[in-house]
Amino acid sequence: KLQICGKSFSQAANLTAHKRVHTGERPFTCTTCNRRFSQSSSLVTHRRTHTNERPYQCSHCDKKFTDSSTLTKHLRTHTGQKPYGCDICFMRFTQSGNLHRHMKTHKNL
Repeated sequence: KLQICGKSFSQAANLTAHKRVHTGERPFTCTTCNRRFSQSSSLVTHRRTHTNERPYQCSHCDKKFTDSSTLTKHLRTHTGQKPYGCDICFMRFTQSGNLHRHMKTHKNL
């Protein structure tokens, strides 16, 4: 368990990767542009920007994406799914960032 944030992990590799959130360490470097990343998976996704590889295709339209999380967000434009809800006014959002921004409107409550 990390004292700085209280998070704990069952696998040592996940703990090591999470520690980089706090240390700012970025040991994985793109050999094309020298951009650095804290996780190897982020480097793998980034490299696709140089190769134009987009392995994740939308089943509803022709759009393709470099990573599965972007495809998941995109799919919500077709399905209308809004998994993030405000506990105060019950508005719903397609992305967590939109909910966080919305919560600022309730700051004075």
